[in-house]
This record gives sequence, C-alpha cells and structure tokens, in this order.
Amino acid sequence: MNYPRLFLLKNEDRRLRQGHAWVFSNEVDANRSPLPQFACGEPVEICDSSGATLGVGYVNPNTLICARLLSRKPNTRLGVSFVKARVEAALRWRERLFDKPFYRLIYGESDGLPGLVVDRFGEVLSVQITTAGMERLKAFVLEALVELLRPRAVWLKNDASQRHLEGLDLTPALAYGTLPEWVELEENGVRFVLDAVGGQKTGWFYDHRASRELFSRWCHGLRVLDLFSYAGAWGVQAAAAGAESVTCVDSSASALELASASAGLNSVRDKMEFVTADAFEYLRAAREQQLRFDAVILDPPALIKRKKDYKAGYEAYRRLNHLALQVLAPHGLLASASCSHHLSRDDLHEILRGSARHIDRHATILASGGQGPDHPVHPAIPETEYLKTFFCAVSGRF
Repeated sequence: MNYPRLFLLKNEDRRLRQGHAWVFSNEVDANRSPLPQFACGEPVEICDSSGATLGVGYVNPNTLICARLLSRKPNTRLGVSFVKARVEAALRWRERLFDKPFYRLIYGESDGLPGLVVDRFGEVLSVQITTAGMERLKAFVLEALVELLRPRAVWLKNDASQRHLEGLDLTPALAYGTLPEWVELEENGVRFVLDAVGGQKTGWFYDHRASRELFSRWCHGLRVLDLFSYAGAWGVQAAAAGAESVTCVDSSASALELASASAGLNSVRDKMEFVTADAFEYLRAAREQQLRFDAVILDPPALIKRKKDYKAGYEAYRRLNHLALQVLAPHGLLASASCSHHLSRDDLHEILRGSARHIDRHATILASGGQGPDHPVHPAIPETEYLKTFFCAVSGRF
C-alpha cells in the first residue's frame, strides 16, 4: 500500500538511522511535505532528503513529535496482521519471563507499537492509547488482543494527559466483554485488589516488581513507612514478608481503601495503618513528633514531567529525601525511587549523597534497581528508560 510521503530535511534522518522512532516537527521539509496537508494519525512513508524510504509510521501535524516510525520495511501495511505480529512477539517474551498472566504486555516503542500500553491482569486487559496514530489503529489492536488472549474484558483508560495534546477524547470505554466487579492480580506471591477503571495510569504499576521483591526480603521485623503508597504495592508486600508494622501514606483515600482491601486478602491488615495525607506534610509532622521508622519507602509520582520542570522537580526530590532521612531510625533502610525520565540516576545518587551529608548521617548504597523486564529499554530510545531505585543503609554519624 502506498502512503503519503513525509520528507525530512538534510541530515535530519540520523536519529532514525541510529534506531530511534521519533520525528520532530522542525526536522520535516515543510516545502516538500507541508505538515498541514496530513490528517492527525495518518499513516505515512517517512523519507530522507534524497527520497530514500526510512520506513512507515504515522503523523500528527499538531504535535512537537510529529511522526513515529512503526516499521523500517518500506512496503509495510499497517493492518491487523502487523499489529498481531507485534503483540505476539511481546507475548512470547512475557510468557517466558513470568509464570502468571500479570504483567505489562505492551510497552510502547520498546515493543514496536509507539503510543500503546497494555497491562494484563489475568483475564482483564487495561489499554492506554496516547497518540492519534495509534488511535487510528485501535480496531486492529483490539482484534489482535482478543484473538490472541481471549480476555474477559478490555478496558480503554483514555485518561492520559498526552491524549489531550494529540487531540483525542478523554472518555474511558469498555471496548470488549464485561468487567468483573473486582479485578485481582498477584505480584511476588501477594494478592491485590485492582481498580482498573478509576485507578491511575492503567490501574497498577508493574515496573517496581523486582525492587518490591528485594525490599520484602530485607524488611522482616521492621517498622516500615510507605510514602506515596497508592494501592499498597510496596506496603502490603512488606507486611506479608514479615514487617512488624507498615504505615501507608497517600493523598488518595480511594487508593488506600484498595490497599486496605489487599491487606485483608493477605491477612495482614492488623499490622497496617493507612493515613490519608500529603507526604511532605506527613514527613514534617513526623519529624516534629520525633517519630522514627526502621525502613522508609519513597516512591513518588513523576515530579519532573517536562524538561522545563527540572529545577523545581529536583528541589522536590531533594526535600523528600532530606525529610525521609530525618524520620529514619539509626541503622535504617531507605528505598528511594524516581520515575521521572528527566531526573537521571546520577541526579538521584547526588540527592542521596547531599541529603545524608547535610544531616550528618552515614549512608551507603546496598543495591540499585530499575524497571522490570516487562518494561524493556530500547537501546536507541533513552526515553524508554525512566525508573531508578536506590536501597540505602543509613546509620548515625561516623
């Protein structure tokens, strides 16, 4: 099938040739292929300045990232067979990596389907489409998912802020089947209740699976503070692993209700406390009351969503870690994480170093982690790597 051609300016093909999948609007030859002539999400053949085909993708003339490459094969037809092949490849790896059907099945560019995220919760699939181009392929995506997985339900979240930028509707929808009253998942042998409809993102954050397992091995007998706990993924697993007590703090009462329900599923509710509060305010109050915890989990949402937010976001991460160290008991354990792509691993490392020195605590890094294998990193697309975690042993003054 012949698609309209999108021409790049001279030398603006280097990123694509190195393996990246994005085209920015200032890289397009506006004389040969004016962006306004394309419809939002329209399939295109992407060409270099000489006219050589780089591959097939889709375009949105109204966004900074105006095109995304889907295939480097010039004659690719973007239909159900194409989508099904990509889903099959992703599924093959997930089934090799995990023994139960609870994982991120599709992770955008890393799985060759930019603009698409699919999380699998057993028989329920939660789908987030974030680009106009993938929205055009939605029928093919649904057909492939239903054929390959035979789900009970497919829920379209449709609430990502990027959909607004792409000119897409933000109304969630049941695309297939019937949603059960309760959706459950299992992670590291612990059961959880899930809000696939009203929850954040796709309803769950699988990316910290390995880090939560590691933390659980170290928290037996400890008094644990889980900040930004959301639905209790860290805290409930810590309690199930033998923590003496766990305090979950989150600003969302509904998220904490899910955490409490999950605690009940695992018979650990009696050792858990759920506090609806702003994490910064809670930490300041805990410091003033001289409360101390043997372990603190600091897993905030992305505090630097855009590059221009870096300075304010960096300061927020610094203040959080500074406060967390002040409520940590001697010989305590701090698990500090960031899911902001714009905060580098070196940045978080420096924040931990500086915060420990500022309050005269001796801190060493026991281990570090990142996103799990169901969030694979594309080696040519640094934006696919975002999660970093440090596990720190913190004692008194040396």
